[in-house]
Amino acid sequence: MDKHLMSGNEAIAQGAWEAGCAVGVGYPGTPSTETLEVLVRKESVYCEWAPNEKVALEVGLGAAIGGVRSLVTMKHVGVNVAADPLMSACNTGVNAGLVLLAADDPSCYSSQNEQDSRFYAAFARIPCLSAADSAEAYGMCREAFELSERFDTPVMLHETMRIAHTRTLVSPSEERADAEPRAYEDNIGKYVMMPANAVRRRAAVDERTAELEKYAETCGWNRVERRGEKVGVICSGAVYQHVREALPDASTFKLGLVWPLPAAALADFAASVERCYVIEEASDYLTMRVRALGVALAEPPAAPLPVAGELTPAKIRAAFGLAEPAHLDAATDLPPRPPAFCPGCPHRLVFTELRRCKAIVTGDIGCYTLGAVAPYGACHTVIDMGASLSMAHGMELAGTPGRTGRPVVGVIGDSTFAHSGITSLLGTIYNGGTGTLCILDNRTTAMTGTQGNPVNGVTLTDSGHGVGPLDSPTGKALDLLALCRAMGVEDVREVDAQDLMAVRGALKEAIANEGQLSVIVFKAPCRLIDRSRGKLPTIRDCRACGQCMKIGCPALGRAKDGTATIDPTQCIGCDQCVQSCPFHCISKE
Repeated sequence: MDKHLMSGNEAIAQGAWEAGCAVGVGYPGTPSTETLEVLVRKESVYCEWAPNEKVALEVGLGAAIGGVRSLVTMKHVGVNVAADPLMSACNTGVNAGLVLLAADDPSCYSSQNEQDSRFYAAFARIPCLSAADSAEAYGMCREAFELSERFDTPVMLHETMRIAHTRTLVSPSEERADAEPRAYEDNIGKYVMMPANAVRRRAAVDERTAELEKYAETCGWNRVERRGEKVGVICSGAVYQHVREALPDASTFKLGLVWPLPAAALADFAASVERCYVIEEASDYLTMRVRALGVALAEPPAAPLPVAGELTPAKIRAAFGLAEPAHLDAATDLPPRPPAFCPGCPHRLVFTELRRCKAIVTGDIGCYTLGAVAPYGACHTVIDMGASLSMAHGMELAGTPGRTGRPVVGVIGDSTFAHSGITSLLGTIYNGGTGTLCILDNRTTAMTGTQGNPVNGVTLTDSGHGVGPLDSPTGKALDLLALCRAMGVEDVREVDAQDLMAVRGALKEAIANEGQLSVIVFKAPCRLIDRSRGKLPTIRDCRACGQCMKIGCPALGRAKDGTATIDPTQCIGCDQCVQSCPFHCISKE
């Protein structure tokens, strides 16, 4: 078989396809997103984006119970959203194979927290496979479907950012398994989780767990590598690669199956070395469970391993008191590159005006989280998907606007609103809440790579990967204004997010509407999907007032005398700076 460089996500998609997966469904979230974008391009498999991870898992479970193999993908925080159906799916079983890809993000490269999805697998008592490279990700995904059907359970396939996005060699067979649909049979006692049935299914899960523990002792994805008798390391996933580089003489027990753990095999390994260590990142998942099995573990001799963040070989070597190999020092004279909205971003003027209003802004998950950074400082809370609207209502209940003299404004993106903002808005309406809620409709799911969503109607099958033309989507687009009115909001308006005075006027009117709930849909396409460039503006007789700098456009700069400058390589002619100059020094004339 030919070898190909594949990322972990590409390898998982390949493995799923070869395993005969018929349905792929998920919600885009880094570092999991590319998996379905690759899988959708293959033949004989249907893929879709779901509004959120809970829905994705329910669709996947329905497909599996209906008889076909299904892959469900999400990032670690998405597993929180999917936890409700997951905890029942472990009871019901699956019929055809169901694999849940959970992609973790140690060091929070693109996430609001750092968590270990393996805890969910242990909580739900479902098998969990964790890959150490792309070849393992490919092989594990293929086998996970068989494991799912063998034990009649969902199987979690766990990866981290380092595995998801690093390319290593894979030897795919390019042959798709003949996975004929399994027969569906009515089984109320198995699939209807009313209390009496759930009690009986709990007993079935206990029996399955005992069988899985036996399987763990012989699972081929667990591998002992003998290199010496002094030091032994228990590890899994990407950490295994770091351990091999940092401690080349250490024996290793590389766990591919991380739930359940092979108790006897781990005890034998620990007894075969003088000192046994567990090395893992951002979590004590393995340490806790290995110790619970009665295995005595040593502490690193020089310094503790970091309790948070992604591990590196250098950090492991430091913990063991080993010198770091000579290398070039990192450059220290590079200019800083703080995160910023793209030139022409439709969110920029909204946050500029929210700052002007001195609003307390409850924000949400998306590009618009950058409203918290300079020069705006106009996003004051970001917790989870959909929290903005609920938290704005909570601050209203706390009397925060009256005590601070500042309005509270909730801000959420279009995709996030469809994900979990609708129920938050419903709660505010149902309980007679007031205030101002802003939906930033930039026509895409920008932060994870311009995927489609229910608001723009662009599906995963459009143009092969879900970024098809907005004027001809294959899905049914959600009408935000009609939805809000149908839910009971009387003051609903749509505003061009690129029109400064319209943005200013809409916010001013809504905030002044005391005792009423107002929803403003700020609509304009993301610059990643609308790359058109207008005529570039020019600057004449600049008074160096700095007002234009307050919109935070990367294309704007200052000359040595303080006057404004425009970088023609970055400027896209959006007119935001033209509108913001109080003296009309910036124009297109």
